[in-house]
Amino acid sequence: MEAILTLEDGQVYRGRGFGASGERAGEVVFNTSLFGYQEILTDPSYAGQIIILTYPHIGNYGTNPTDVESARAFAEGLVVRELSQRSSNWRASEEISEYLVRNNVPAISHIDTRALVRRLRQFGSMRGVLSTADQNVERLVARAKASPSMVGRDLASGVTTRAPYDWNEPSSRIFDGATGSSPAGGASETRFRVVAYDFGIKQNILRQLVDRGCSVTVVPASTSADDVLARKPDGVFLSNGPGDPEPLEYAAQNIRKLIGQVPIFGICLGHQVLGLALGGKTFKLKFGHHGGNHPVMNLATRKIEITAQNHGFVVDPDSLKVSEIELTHMNLNDYTLEGFKHKSLPLFGVQYHPEASPGPHDSRYLFDDFLALMRQFSKRA
Repeated sequence: MEAILTLEDGQVYRGRGFGASGERAGEVVFNTSLFGYQEILTDPSYAGQIIILTYPHIGNYGTNPTDVESARAFAEGLVVRELSQRSSNWRASEEISEYLVRNNVPAISHIDTRALVRRLRQFGSMRGVLSTADQNVERLVARAKASPSMVGRDLASGVTTRAPYDWNEPSSRIFDGATGSSPAGGASETRFRVVAYDFGIKQNILRQLVDRGCSVTVVPASTSADDVLARKPDGVFLSNGPGDPEPLEYAAQNIRKLIGQVPIFGICLGHQVLGLALGGKTFKLKFGHHGGNHPVMNLATRKIEITAQNHGFVVDPDSLKVSEIELTHMNLNDYTLEGFKHKSLPLFGVQYHPEASPGPHDSRYLFDDFLALMRQFSKRA
């Protein structure tokens, strides 16, 4: 079937449709990862966005029930250069086209993704419409222009869990060697209680916490600080998620009440909301950071980490109080802030995703740092 992608600036890209039929609007962004399309599609941080994959050949290893980051695909649409019609992998249980149909995600192939990405790099991320039905360019461009901007949108409240739940699943043992040991060497002798705020949490974050001996309870994004403290946690985790962090003032207010009460670790949107809770500000990037090859410098060790990233907003380092906050990580592509910690209170956050494996394990030490904070402040240590 024919498909069309239109941008708000009037650019039109025609190709072949696959996946679900229909029409979706969203912010058009690009991801530079070489593989991991199933993890990307199921990352709730992509809610409200149409994803372009810069790697040209997509679908050759199919999909399976294991390589997901949430219960369903959250992306509005998918754009690829070439679709593999057949998968070849012993773990594959479904072709990507079938997977997209089941998850109601339309997609387009056979377009010049290089030209499209170059346009977004030049002019910034834009709103767009992907359609496998109506081919009326004028109407589709008008719909793209009328679709909501990512700025000012609280998308976290739309993807968060509706009720608390416990998570006890460790990392998959498929890729951890013949012994089947977890990346952290098995459960710690001391179990810590962690309450994780779900702003759009990825499952592998939860697995990393379980690997380190944590019992994890996931709570909705709007859960009050009092309700969190009533669970007597040893630590509080602030998850990744989609959209603009500044509308999440309700979350920032709760985090302010938790600061100093319990160790706090934030990733991605959680890092941004933590920055807001500390009095900082955020701003939108021109075309965001989406991919598995972003170099980040640890300013304490001067080591370079190859990181996975997925965000369109960042914390403004100039808005943080230098008397209280230490900047810990910097992006070496554009020198934006990638991490900070408090100089006297047990809290820190990073903008990138240490649970992902681009390095492959360059940043896993951050979960161990969180464990060390909990061990230092917990009465059960």
